Amino acid sequence: MSIWFRFLGILCLLTILAGCTPQLVSRPGMIVEEEPITLHMAWWGGQMRNEATAAVIDLYEQQNPHVHIKYEYNNFNEYWKKLAPYAAGNTLPDIIQMDISYLSQYSSLNLLEDLAPYMDRGIIDTSDMDEGKVRIGEMDGKVYGMSLGVNALMGYYDPEILREQGIEEPTVDWTWDDFYAMGNRLHDKDMYLGTYFTPEQFFAYYLRQHGMKLYAEDGQRLGYEDDTLFIDYFGRMQQMAKEKLIFPPDIWASDIGKPDRDPFYRGQALFNWGYSNQFIATSREYGKPLAIAPMPGPHSQEALFLKPGMFFSVASNSRHKEEAARFISFFVNDIEANKLLKGERGVPLSSRVKVQIKQIVDPEVQQVFDYVDWVERNSSPMDSPDPVSGSEVTAVLREIYDQLLFGRVTPEQAARQFREEASAILGEKPKLTFKVSEVSEVSEKQTME
Repeated sequence: MSIWFRFLGILCLLTILAGCTPQLVSRPGMIVEEEPITLHMAWWGGQMRNEATAAVIDLYEQQNPHVHIKYEYNNFNEYWKKLAPYAAGNTLPDIIQMDISYLSQYSSLNLLEDLAPYMDRGIIDTSDMDEGKVRIGEMDGKVYGMSLGVNALMGYYDPEILREQGIEEPTVDWTWDDFYAMGNRLHDKDMYLGTYFTPEQFFAYYLRQHGMKLYAEDGQRLGYEDDTLFIDYFGRMQQMAKEKLIFPPDIWASDIGKPDRDPFYRGQALFNWGYSNQFIATSREYGKPLAIAPMPGPHSQEALFLKPGMFFSVASNSRHKEEAARFISFFVNDIEANKLLKGERGVPLSSRVKVQIKQIVDPEVQQVFDYVDWVERNSSPMDSPDPVSGSEVTAVLREIYDQLLFGRVTPEQAARQFREEASAILGEKPKLTFKVSEVSEVSEKQTME
């Protein structure tokens, strides 16, 4: 019994002493240091994007001194190669820049955090954004990416070059036939009609002009049945390559984006093509005013669409998901941050940011904002994100496209080969791998993504 009473006495003494232990209590006016947090962030991009993003990170760290963000960046192709082992080891950076072509693959492996709860709680502020644009990164009811802005397909040109060739500038209702007719005036002039048309992007646009899609909604087959569409589109591309009116693959692979070697920068091509965010950096490198051409018709309103330039996603393995979400909210909502970014990843989703930035941006950025506004009024909803195996199908299409431009296969042979190989890939159970095609860099050159 005495042992029991001694034990009870010790227990009471410990309880009393615990009550005497000082407790850290937050009181009004009291400064409580927050626990230091280190975030890891990764993106792809060129010099303009890299410098602007680093400046925004510095700004966030100044306002949040308990947060340190270490970062890395690369070009498009190298970025995905480097991200693959992170993904395989479930050690992805806390914040990763995500492309819609990879969103299905990464989300299907449960590598990305659902951002919807952070939006619902206001941690990611979407209060002045269009709900449809916010949810463009949604798959299976979960939002795996916060869109950093919207872009649209377009062409652009130097008005002086067109005038020198005696060619009128395109209007909003021009067509593919008008575009091809321009080429007839360039024969024997050592002048290209246009640059390389990234096949999966522009063939998809052509399909939309005819009420079709590249992929079926279920992602398990192609979205068009009539191969005549493939033959017509790529047959015309092959003919233009034969007539030396568009860049052959060897020029595209080696010289594009290098102002001293790229025919467009040297005034030897009428048009360049891509997404609208590319226009900003190209204009600055070109050194003279450029003009924007809408995509050719007919039925451009059915074919055009607004596309997320890219997303920020939060890795599911992150230990600081909420702080990562706070940074993303800052990135898309802070006025000073967006003054630094200048819409280079796409026209901002926030209506408040868009109004403020539109008043102060450079002329080429203003052109992009105006064009995207026009597309928003003259377009249709975007197709569903590419299926998990879409990157494999893209690699097949690009390889076949190169063979077409070199004249090694006919359009009919190419159509049959693409359908057979694409159907085999899409019909298989998706491979949970992180294979990155060597030709992915073409997309980065075309879209600055």
